[in-house]
Amino acid sequence: MTAKLQLAQSMKRLGTESAFEVLARAQALAAQGKSIISLSIGQPDFPTPAHIVEAAVKALRDGHHGYTPANGILPLRQAVVKNLAKRFSVEVDPDNVVAVPGGKVTMFYAILMFGEPGAEILYPDPGFPIYRSVIEYSGATPVPVPLREDEGFAFSADTALSLITPRTRIIIVNTPANPTGGVTPKKELDRLVAGLEKHPHVAIMSDEIYSEMLYDGREHTTLLSYPEIRDRLILLDGWSKTYAMTGWRLGYGVWPAGLAEHATRLAINSNSCVNAATQWAGIAALEGPQDAVAMMMKAFDERRRYVHQALNGLPGVSCVNPAGAFYAFPNISKTGIKSKALETALLDEVGVATISGTSFGVHGEGYLRISYANSLENIRAAIERIGGYLEKHVK
Repeated sequence: MTAKLQLAQSMKRLGTESAFEVLARAQALAAQGKSIISLSIGQPDFPTPAHIVEAAVKALRDGHHGYTPANGILPLRQAVVKNLAKRFSVEVDPDNVVAVPGGKVTMFYAILMFGEPGAEILYPDPGFPIYRSVIEYSGATPVPVPLREDEGFAFSADTALSLITPRTRIIIVNTPANPTGGVTPKKELDRLVAGLEKHPHVAIMSDEIYSEMLYDGREHTTLLSYPEIRDRLILLDGWSKTYAMTGWRLGYGVWPAGLAEHATRLAINSNSCVNAATQWAGIAALEGPQDAVAMMMKAFDERRRYVHQALNGLPGVSCVNPAGAFYAFPNISKTGIKSKALETALLDEVGVATISGTSFGVHGEGYLRISYANSLENIRAAIERIGGYLEKHVK
């Protein structure tokens, strides 16, 4: 007998992250013998620094094999507090830190806490696709805040504030940003915080997972530095990007006192706790030598400068210089080729994996996301392949 299962309607509203779909297609083509260069996945191409790996091995040998507190072991939460104080001169209570298995989990918890039918949640567009996916899953209405190329893809305070209604529950801010590499300047964050004084019913989730990936002397402004919103601010950060620890699955949220217990309860009901040895590795990452981080950022910066120049030399392509993260978001509208069609053609015909701008929202048409988390040699070869394709197909 064939099963006739009936899924909840909410499953129909749950989207996906296209980067993983493209990665799977690229791997399948590579398995067939096709030469593939991936500029798609947002993952550092460097190994996790050795001292971090050794900290995890030591933790296992020392017997850290069991459950931990749902919000994370105290030494890890204390290390996060010290790191935030060192970087931003802000004070955080360890009880307000909740360790989770990856950055997405803080996002998931925050949206589920506030999202329900009738509620509205503002998010950046183009933006990380899981924002909209989880908003729709929660039953809330997603309200995109357009990010514009002529503004360097920075978050616009005035635009966001103009979209707030009595139904708005939370606003999501992401700087440095995925997929654009845009960085929102402090003056814009100042305007946003000042404007939010008129909207005390709106919470803020600040996705700062790329906060240590800035270029040309820029410094990160954390929303934790604004005491007037600390009672409704949720900070999202983690280890994946800065320390090349994507597969370790370790992130954290800094929650207002009234919300930390709810986040912990969600953890108890979902993942119980974070892998014990991974938490000790996270401590070593924050408290150990940072030379590997500096090395990675130097390499990313070299690639960024090459990618920016090379993309602007391609037929029908223009690209603003990324200010942060490790993504470029070139404008391909003058090629006359739609974003998804170009993504597909580049992978199938010349073996270069990129991500269509439409994977990041309604305002992503006319763009591609290029990840330069790959070797400079591979990036050069990929740009040559893209250029060869465009020379044949752009009039």
